[in-house]
Amino acid sequence: MTILDHPADSAVFGVYDSIADAVGNTPLVRLNRVTEGVAAAVYAKLEFLNPGGSVKDRAALAMIRAAEESGDLAPGGTVVEGTSGNTGVGLTVIATARGYRSIVVVPDKTSTEKIALLRAHGATVHVTPGGRPSHHPEFVRNVATRLASEIPGGWLAGQYDNPANPGAHRTTTGPEIWRQTRGRVTHFVAGIGTGGTITGTGEFLSEVSGGAVTVVGADPVTSVYGGGDGRAWYIESVGHFLHPQTEVDEWPDSYHPGVVDRLERIPDVEAVTVLHRLAREEGLLVGGSAGTAVAAALRVARTLGPDDVVVVIVPDSGRAYLSKYFDDEWLGRLGFPLYHGAPGPTVAETLRGRGLAPRTVPSTATVAQARDVLADAAALPVVLARPVAGPTVVAEVLGSVSAAALDGAADGDPVDAHLDAPLPVVGVTEALAAATRRIGDHRGPVVVARDGRAVGLVDTGILLTSSGTDPRGGS
Repeated sequence: MTILDHPADSAVFGVYDSIADAVGNTPLVRLNRVTEGVAAAVYAKLEFLNPGGSVKDRAALAMIRAAEESGDLAPGGTVVEGTSGNTGVGLTVIATARGYRSIVVVPDKTSTEKIALLRAHGATVHVTPGGRPSHHPEFVRNVATRLASEIPGGWLAGQYDNPANPGAHRTTTGPEIWRQTRGRVTHFVAGIGTGGTITGTGEFLSEVSGGAVTVVGADPVTSVYGGGDGRAWYIESVGHFLHPQTEVDEWPDSYHPGVVDRLERIPDVEAVTVLHRLAREEGLLVGGSAGTAVAAALRVARTLGPDDVVVVIVPDSGRAYLSKYFDDEWLGRLGFPLYHGAPGPTVAETLRGRGLAPRTVPSTATVAQARDVLADAAALPVVLARPVAGPTVVAEVLGSVSAAALDGAADGDPVDAHLDAPLPVVGVTEALAAATRRIGDHRGPVVVARDGRAVGLVDTGILLTSSGTDPRGGS
């Protein structure tokens, strides 16, 4: 027996027969303080209020329903997916409610909170290295595909190419926004990951408005979608990474680039800064990709007038990233603006230009080439080589190399076969005392980072002397 007289009553009273029925119908909330001086109205669609905590609940529900209808997912089956986390959570929540097992493959850069959430809902989690080319057997989607084929009753959700992903937003997210704004929305902004959200929602809003709604994609500055070279960034769940050894760069079928009228390329530091402002000025604790999307929405809104209405998707909550974007230790060692500020002098204040210019060894170098670069250096970071020159990114440091590591190696050997552990990293915003504690007993060069990018090398002795600690171990 149900407590409702008619299924339609659910929309009025908020009472549902299962968790799946509670997906969608998320609120729009106007941004008031971060938009100071902006004439246009900017509304955030709070997708973290879905039962699984993110916008991916919509695609997860649609993909599972489509698989059930087609017979691809049978009773007692196992849902398998490769994901940065949120789709896996959404699939696991829906699968659990419908009696399926879940196996989720995530890259190693996924936040610890997301992995804990997956396990809390009963998913089996496989963590695989994130920096792999698309043809590598350890590439996230390849691991998921293999597991789905090996497990009896296994079904691969395949969000990147599953038409039910954009379809979910074409039938739910888009109509909700149109109804909530009474057709007044003029600009729609969303991050581009699999592309499902911006494709489905954008297609609906463009069609229903007769092309009057401008669809804006928010993309990390190095993502391939927006014309970057594909090097790594720190904001999860958005953008398209391209490993330099990838043989064919395949974009998701879920992403239809033609629906996007404008792309805003957002650096990590801008996204992180917006995240902190939203938490402190609007009371909204949101995730990394939301920082990218809202930063893009604010850029757009600054060019608009009082009759314009901007709607931006906020995909998930910052509660899934407390160990990253809101943690001073994580922010500090990468040189991002701190959430609370640092007591005492920072690394930047201490160095004041004494750090060396960044020198690196590319991963494509031979041992002989590495020896040449190392001629007057104790050790250097080895970075993932890219065909297009650009600033080194800490996330793509594979390790380090020293003369001792190459002792006895043949000149023609690849240097990446003779790597030591990566050099320690200190951030310019980090408190000097915290940085020296973290370095511990390391002696020699240390990488200095600003906004997630390596900007120099400094000898440990300079840091220890500045902090009042004798490099030889005394004080």
